[in-house]
Amino acid sequence: MIKKISFFLLMKGIRMATLLVAICFISFLLIKNSPIDPIQAYIGADMLNVGPEQRAKIAAYWGLDQPVGVQFLNWGSAILSGDLGTSMIYRRPVADIIGERFVNSLALMLTAWVLSGIIGFVLGVVAAMKKGTWLDRIIKGYCYTLASTPTFWMGLLVLIVFAVWLKWFPVGMGVPAGVLAENVTLLDRIKHLILPALTLSILGVANVALHTRQKMIDVLQSDYVLFARARGEGGFVLFWRHGLRNVALPAITLQFAAFSELFGGAVLAEQVFSYPGLGQATVEAGVRGDVPLLLGLVIFSTVFVFIGNLIADLIYLVLDPRMRGGKRYAFYSRKKK
Repeated sequence: MIKKISFFLLMKGIRMATLLVAICFISFLLIKNSPIDPIQAYIGADMLNVGPEQRAKIAAYWGLDQPVGVQFLNWGSAILSGDLGTSMIYRRPVADIIGERFVNSLALMLTAWVLSGIIGFVLGVVAAMKKGTWLDRIIKGYCYTLASTPTFWMGLLVLIVFAVWLKWFPVGMGVPAGVLAENVTLLDRIKHLILPALTLSILGVANVALHTRQKMIDVLQSDYVLFARARGEGGFVLFWRHGLRNVALPAITLQFAAFSELFGGAVLAEQVFSYPGLGQATVEAGVRGDVPLLLGLVIFSTVFVFIGNLIADLIYLVLDPRMRGGKRYAFYSRKKK
């Protein structure tokens, strides 16, 4: 078992390294051929006061006057040594900015991830147990509507209802405006976190609920559940003894595999609520032409999504015996036939 997990992690590590090299190369080429001017982004508002000679010196300082291949090799060697570069708009190391923003985004995404997983799982189980009833139709309609709802639209709706009309929560930002950092309390941060987390949670429910509903229906139509019904089992007891284990594992792995959707939704939600996370940093880096920060965020988001998929695969490998001995199970299945 340990050898299989070690071999599995080794192959995943090789795949991740290959993926990162490809992502770095493609991202670098796309940005180099985009209209983004890194020198102009570095100069900022002093653009009119900087002459051609000074622009040439800035280009030489950042290595932008060298061929594209040399620039990529210099950037790649710096990344291998742990240096993601310096942000042109924040004038600070990219790694420090990503670390600070990731703490805020992690709280937001983790809250939304847990809530959407629990609510979606419960709705999926209830819809499957009440298949064909008005409750099932309401849950399915609710999930289909959410699956086609844009994140920014839901964010604006939540903002208008809970912040503008009801005034239950602050309009946006990560902390109260005009308050010193040392005076910001944990309760203030939680209040500013609720609305963006609620937006992501509402939208993340649909996939888990629909997937859990279908898996639960398959379980309820299996032979062993029919046998259990014949013995008099039903309702919550039937679900607890025969349904929970069979539908919980696919739902959990689906949640881990949805890290990419979670990260993409966080980018839009943070922009709507002006929440200082990685999503807002990504938009600022793209709009203001901060090439080092943008490339650093691309690498970080790639690793983040890959880790989510890795955890999902690892859970299946550890908990599902069919994934550990697929060839042996296939052989036994053919032998029985």
